[in-house]
Amino acid sequence: MSETVFKDKRTPPDEAILATILSSNYKNYSELKTSIFHHYSDIREEWKYYGQKYGWQLKIFYKKRNLLFIIPAKSYFKVVFIFGDRAVEEIEKTELSTELKERLRSARKYAEGRGLSIEVKDNTYREDIMKLIEIKRKN
Repeated sequence: MSETVFKDKRTPPDEAILATILSSNYKNYSELKTSIFHHYSDIREEWKYYGQKYGWQLKIFYKKRNLLFIIPAKSYFKVVFIFGDRAVEEIEKTELSTELKERLRSARKYAEGRGLSIEVKDNTYREDIMKLIEIKRKN
């Protein structure tokens, strides 16, 4: 799933460590989180440890529902969504990038939905991520 660098269960990431690991991409991480918390109320975050293979991941909730995961890696991070059928249908109607729509269409379908993982190495997908958050929040 990810090349996470936070595999030690005893040490959850903090902002100082994230800034070091993400390097120049820490600014994108920080701006994305700020934007999410600015646009929506009832948002909370929680670092969760998913075992040695997947390590620590930041889980962001809207009310009590899972909204997205942020998975830090060396110099970048991933934003991961799980979308149900209604959300996938709505995404198809948006002006989301063709590449992301195709990746979502081709994603394997599980009981909880289809996963979409976006590597964030710059601001390329920022608008798309915010659109996806809105769709996920409504569905």
